[in-house]
Amino acid sequence: MLEKFFKFSLVGVTATAIHYLVLVALVESLAVNATLASSLGFAISSAVNYRLNYRFTFNSSKRHSEAYIRFLCIATAGLVLNAIAIAILTGPLGWYYLLAQVIATVCVLFWNFTGNLLWTFKEV
Repeated sequence: MLEKFFKFSLVGVTATAIHYLVLVALVESLAVNATLASSLGFAISSAVNYRLNYRFTFNSSKRHSEAYIRFLCIATAGLVLNAIAIAILTGPLGWYYLLAQVIATVCVLFWNFTGNLLWTFKEV
């Protein structure tokens, strides 16, 4: 399990880089609200995340029709958790959006790993 978590984290670095690039570009260049920008970055990075986790992390033999639907369920819940964290941290608490994103990323990391390990890519 530790090896899978390490691989999941490596994949996560790639997906997170994409997420943060979209977030910063939207906030800094287009003045998009941080919660919306973060949510869009999360959604875009999820496609890369799925492909890499399917092959590299979990080496899944599940059919994509099953695994992708499950992945979308886990990712959607992660997206909601991320958006709530960003909205609260940057709204009422007034935190800088990148600091808020770091906190949200750490929280969602554990949700996504557990959900994908135990449900999305679990081999029967």
